[in-house]
Amino acid sequence: MIHDNNLMSRFWFVISFLILGGGFSFAQQEATTADGKKIFIYPDGTWKPATDENIRISPVPISGLELPEIRSSDDVIYHTGYTLSYNQNYHVANWVAYELTAEETVSVVKRNDKFIPDPLLSSGTASNADYKGSGYDRGHLAPSADMCFSYQTMAESFYLSNMAPQNPGFNRGIWSKLEAQVRQWAIDDKAVYVVTGTILTKGLPTIGDNRITVPAYFYKVILDYTEPDIKGIAFIMPNEGSKEALQRYAVTIDSVEKLTGNDFFYQLPDEQERIIESTVDLSKWSWISTKTRSLNGIQTTSSWETASRTSKNHDVFLRCYGI
Repeated sequence: MIHDNNLMSRFWFVISFLILGGGFSFAQQEATTADGKKIFIYPDGTWKPATDENIRISPVPISGLELPEIRSSDDVIYHTGYTLSYNQNYHVANWVAYELTAEETVSVVKRNDKFIPDPLLSSGTASNADYKGSGYDRGHLAPSADMCFSYQTMAESFYLSNMAPQNPGFNRGIWSKLEAQVRQWAIDDKAVYVVTGTILTKGLPTIGDNRITVPAYFYKVILDYTEPDIKGIAFIMPNEGSKEALQRYAVTIDSVEKLTGNDFFYQLPDEQERIIESTVDLSKWSWISTKTRSLNGIQTTSSWETASRTSKNHDVFLRCYGI
């Protein structure tokens, strides 16, 4: 839910400060008021209650709920497994969006590693040559492990329009860990809606002859619209390796909206959207413990997900793997 207020300018000051290397953290800080109520304090100085206990949210049927509100300037491409908004100025996607169900996390096809141009993108696409020797990974926005339920969706996940330059320590480390966490939530909660994107500003570095922009920050927005615990959460992460816990980067969906100008889950009833997007309660989400290992000095997460986790679902399946 987008609100017009002068917080927008304050948030753009924050993101500019971050990109210039100021070291500011996006993570909310949990605090307790004098009367014992839990709140989250955010980097812009605002705060929200940790829970909204008195209002029950009941889901309503909504088609295409995963899609942010599409603007006239958006170059939107619809694939079988996901939808993306491509930015011709920066040559990376603004966002990709899809619903991920528990059934879709079960592996049907293997990762194919065939990175190719998007056949539906007429111009402005990256090439594999842009990444060669750049020092950056071709980082998935919609991960291949979320698209392993058909040959078509697996192939689409390797379109270069679905890639952005990512630091190897980030792509193979904490970003991969977040992707695995989202898949676990899809299992626990039957389905989640996911929007993953880039935070793009002028002056960012580029790679290759096609001048592919290297984002300084990535975000992921998740909606669990299944009873009994309907909820939302978002993450903003710098494009660098990190040993921090995922919870360190958790923010409200409203926070990402203010930074990007996107209106996520805008089709929700207004009161539901207000509650879901303005609050985040970490205790309502299950958190898996992912093992890390060092590969050529880069911290990487385990490729396989099993029932060795704190979760509401204790069944063991062969799950999709990869980044």
